[in-house]
Amino acid sequence: MPSTRFPKKLFAGLALCLAALSSAAAADKLHWQYSGDQGPEHWAGMQPDYALCGRGQRQSPIDITSASINQTAKPLQFDYRSAPASIVNDGHTVRVRIAKGSQLTIGTEHLSLQQFHFHTPGGDRLQGEEFPLAMHFLHKSRSGQLVSLVLMFRQGAENKAMAGLLPQMPARSDKAEHKLPAIDPAQWLPAERGYYSYAGSLTAPPCTEGVLWLVLKQPLQLSSAQLASLHQLFPDNARPVQPLHGRSVSEGR
Repeated sequence: MPSTRFPKKLFAGLALCLAALSSAAAADKLHWQYSGDQGPEHWAGMQPDYALCGRGQRQSPIDITSASINQTAKPLQFDYRSAPASIVNDGHTVRVRIAKGSQLTIGTEHLSLQQFHFHTPGGDRLQGEEFPLAMHFLHKSRSGQLVSLVLMFRQGAENKAMAGLLPQMPARSDKAEHKLPAIDPAQWLPAERGYYSYAGSLTAPPCTEGVLWLVLKQPLQLSSAQLASLHQLFPDNARPVQPLHGRSVSEGR
């Protein structure tokens, strides 16, 4: 699988851009969007710090196909626990921050769950299939590695975990943090834990590379009504799939 380590200097840059994306103190005017004149095809030219969005060679999301899979990855071990949380609608997505305690382990590398958020449509594709929704669970290791775990959704039966969270999602993008009762992130996980792994990037400006992506194979379900409720909270917020540029994809079972 791709290396789970990168230099501290790069991590510092990742930390800064993540803070910029989610800060409640961000400017009222959103300087980038997912469509129109400020959409993904224009990000690279909006300001110098966004140049990697156009010239990067390890960008996310991607279409994971059989032809790109040529390595074996280590199994994932989840130790997700119920913990206090907060929620914010930042205008781009709804984001849930989790208190410390939940971990994901890959081999000997222990990753601490930081937060999760939503993308419609899902962004990453599997064998060309586009999913109506994805959840990104962001983790960080002690060495500073940033890891994004992706859960895909198809339309179908009502999702119980989503049914519990939807009424607590802020209806307005006021960028204010709202406290939540304890949340168990394990309630979102599918029964099967097989996954694909690749070296990628943040999916919003400045599109910083050095992020390890883990895409679970088994999609979950949510109802059409639940998807419609999410669309009322924030607009479509998925970046188009990016070229592989010779990257390989690992597969874990």
